[in-house]
Amino acid sequence: MMTTRRRFLASSTAALACCAAIPARAFEVDPIFRPQTVRIQKTMEPGQILVLPRAHFLYYVTEPGVARRYGVGVGRAGLEFTGEALIQVKKEWPTWRPTNEMIERDPQAYEKFVDNDFVQPGGPENPLGARALYLFQNGRDTFFRIHGTTAPRSIGQSVSNGCIRMLNEHVIDLYERVPIGTNVVVM
Repeated sequence: MMTTRRRFLASSTAALACCAAIPARAFEVDPIFRPQTVRIQKTMEPGQILVLPRAHFLYYVTEPGVARRYGVGVGRAGLEFTGEALIQVKKEWPTWRPTNEMIERDPQAYEKFVDNDFVQPGGPENPLGARALYLFQNGRDTFFRIHGTTAPRSIGQSVSNGCIRMLNEHVIDLYERVPIGTNVVVM
């Protein structure tokens, strides 16, 4: 049977309409990166956060030998934060502006921030996501954050400009648990 142009167009239109009715599959994080209670060295003090960037995990120590573990995305090579810091500021739906170094490294990606003082308002399109925990050393802002993300597929990856990314629902959970002054150790 010969396919006519009319039959081809009709069947193509039907196929496209069928596929459009199927919703796109929502992103699901690998189960290993979902929050879970795990055992940890008893030497870790309750109430502190430990981040192991190479493993892509953040641990919030809840009691001696026990922690709540979350999957994270971390800084790519050469941009990662290491050391100790304190959470001195917590913000819901924070505003954001890339650092001057980020703009210099990739002016095309941050085009709307070049040669101005634009600050992106908080909200679902903001790269810091739903919550941000600001890391300070010796009373000074490090410009590194533990924050939500608009890029959930980055969890388990080393792709950020140095910050520690979490899924929005996970950073909201952590945000509610940690007070200002929480010690953070990034190995």
